[in-house]
Amino acid sequence: MIWNVRSRPYGKTPWPSGNWRFAVGLCLAAVLLSCDRSPTSSARNVPSQLFSGPAPNGRGANDVGRFLGGLPGTPGSPFAGLESQPAWRAHSLELDREWSQVQAVAIPAMSQFQTQELSGAGIGNSVVFYPFSGPDALFINVFFPRSPTYVMVGLEPPGTLPAPDQFTRKDLGRYLAEVRSTVYSELHRSFFITRQMDKQFRGQVSDGLLPTILHLLVRTQHAIIGHRYVSLDREGRLVAQPSGEGTPAETGGNNGVEIDFHADADRSFHRLFYFSVDLSDARLRENAPFLRFLSNLGGMTTYLKATSYLPHQRGFSILRRQLLSGSAAILQDDSGVPYRFFDTANWRVQLYGDYNRPYGSFRRLQQPDLKRAYETLTPKRLRFHIGYGFSRIPSNLLLAVRTETGAGNGSDGLPALRSE
Repeated sequence: MIWNVRSRPYGKTPWPSGNWRFAVGLCLAAVLLSCDRSPTSSARNVPSQLFSGPAPNGRGANDVGRFLGGLPGTPGSPFAGLESQPAWRAHSLELDREWSQVQAVAIPAMSQFQTQELSGAGIGNSVVFYPFSGPDALFINVFFPRSPTYVMVGLEPPGTLPAPDQFTRKDLGRYLAEVRSTVYSELHRSFFITRQMDKQFRGQVSDGLLPTILHLLVRTQHAIIGHRYVSLDREGRLVAQPSGEGTPAETGGNNGVEIDFHADADRSFHRLFYFSVDLSDARLRENAPFLRFLSNLGGMTTYLKATSYLPHQRGFSILRRQLLSGSAAILQDDSGVPYRFFDTANWRVQLYGDYNRPYGSFRRLQQPDLKRAYETLTPKRLRFHIGYGFSRIPSNLLLAVRTETGAGNGSDGLPALRSE
């Protein structure tokens, strides 16, 4: 396992696994049977014009997440028979081993970072926007555990919820090994590899990201209480879809899924939206519904990690300007918005870790000004690895918080950006 830090882990106690799983299953059952369908006060910062009432209540998504995540089903689970098979028991043990190392080392270090650097009300309770996310529900929940709403965007389809009888027709051992492969890079490198996702989530393992998102949520101590398929109307408002497919004439292809869930620790209510959207200028300038939707997330916290350095490219300038105009805070590694766009008149920037140059094939995208900033400013220590070059080069993060004077600068309502 590559998830290492430079000092002993500290912070939260590692999550239960192994012999504790049965007890956790009983606790989750109690949560599912007793949960209040009314969103708690944590949802007070959700833009009311964008988000409708809770998704239809149902246990199906939680059952699938626990089965694929190697956790015992709650009482009455339709997967109980499959869980008795040797293939699933081996799957469960293997995932326990993989997750126990993440939970014992990396997550406590990231949780301490969250407490020290990201716990202010302006960030901690804001809507979180995560472009180029893939199915990565892990990091946004660790870094932003109090956020009422997460909006994730990628190219991969949202997918559909598999029914229990679909698994009885498969070679279960082989299929569950493929399921483990879908999260391997996330657990060992902190990000999903694009070329692998293109195969895994377009038919090889599943028809989209939903099953893996559920896996990550239940393994990070959440209970799924409902889900539905969504898209955007012409005005950028959320509308429900009867299946995993939207109506292209109405939605412009902005197909997505909403997942409602509770945190086990405090039963706080959260919503996660995943949309399949091409964020390049060529497609985004023709996607007025999504731009309207994104504009109404004003005051959001944006999170960027392992983006293939797409925000550095001219062909993603529309998204970059939207992030800089609509975000109250941006947390990112060096693959996010280039450092030169964070004008000190508009942004207060804190650096973490160390930076020399990007790793591997991205080496040519070194930012000399960011390198100078690390040499002249006072970066804070980063006690975990994240992003490209995971554990092979020092990791870096940048937290930019908008200053009061930075809001609304520029005649077009955008911050005063530096030249391209």
